[in-house]
Amino acid sequence: MILNFFFRKLWIDSTPTILLKFHPHFHSSPIKIRYGETDQMGVVHHSNYLRYLEVARLEWLQSLGVSYAQMERQGVAMPVIKANLDYKVPACFEDDIIVEIQLVQMPKVRISFAYKIKNQRQELVATAQTDLAFLDAKSRRPIRCPEEFLSLFSPFFD
Repeated sequence: MILNFFFRKLWIDSTPTILLKFHPHFHSSPIKIRYGETDQMGVVHHSNYLRYLEVARLEWLQSLGVSYAQMERQGVAMPVIKANLDYKVPACFEDDIIVEIQLVQMPKVRISFAYKIKNQRQELVATAQTDLAFLDAKSRRPIRCPEEFLSLFSPFFD
């Protein structure tokens, strides 16, 4: 895994400035909008944006060497407990979108992400934020972020 190492202050809309050791932004693979994801007007139905955010989260975790399936087999679940989306311009059938994802803060019992979704013309389609909780998969009770996760994320923060 190769990361760009540099210091940078980041601004995420209304999220406070965070000083990061290296840039934790990740861009998903291009996602082609399929016909079944659109409404009768050819515009992406709002419910599909949550799927695009999930694709970006899973790709980001994979880029860090984390298998979500393996994590679940080890007894850790991460349900979305909060989601907020702000739509800017419509995404339409056959558009290609990229989801930029950023870890907002060092996780504890929850992990927070900020997103920007852009189309092939680099127009900002939507911004979003999600919070996921760390749960014990059997008891469904909250747990602290697993240590192996913390060791992956700690280089992002001072």
